Amino acid sequence: MPTALIVDDDLKLLKMLQRTLTYEGLQTVTATNGVEALAQVDACQPDIIILDWMMPKMDGHDQTFILMLTARDALENRVEGLESGADDYLVKPFAPAELVARVHAMLRRIENKSARQPVTFEDLSLDPATHSARLQGQFLELTPTEFELLHYFLLHPRMVLERGQILNAVWGYDFGGDDNVLEVYVGYLRKKLEAFRHPRLIHTVRGIGYVLRNN
Repeated sequence: MPTALIVDDDLKLLKMLQRTLTYEGLQTVTATNGVEALAQVDACQPDIIILDWMMPKMDGHDQTFILMLTARDALENRVEGLESGADDYLVKPFAPAELVARVHAMLRRIENKSARQPVTFEDLSLDPATHSARLQGQFLELTPTEFELLHYFLLHPRMVLERGQILNAVWGYDFGGDDNVLEVYVGYLRKKLEAFRHPRLIHTVRGIGYVLRNN
């Protein structure tokens, strides 16, 4: 589950943002000043930081953040904010739906950026660039769909993934087939992984979906 750190000294706005992003499926942590924000970054390593420019005890330019919220709407302020390291810029007041759309867009960019990097879990490795997978150093023969499904699990180790979440990510939002296809492909992957006498890695979470873990 992606984590968002929300930093703002406006407690009403802070709570609204926390409710909104929690509803959208993000794990949220909050801070009201720079000291708290730095502590949360160290403790939680958030995927996204939503930061008020005019924070007491912290100038936003001293932080690496992604989405900056500010009441400054002049062009030079926007340019300065983006050049300071922000990936996006949202002027107050704003509609919660716009914030949600920008956060989802950022998460997609983060995932797309990491999607081409090799990923590993325990003694299982997968390299999208060469479309190869290995377990205990031995090559795994995977179909394209098996590869994409295993890749998705490896991008989210130890996270409980809902069935619909997996179907949407691997088969696409317009997937209209029988969702039993997921069970079938999980079965295919298990058979190939466990052919190496390897302990089960993909576990069923009854009533929810699946999780990649080592026990």
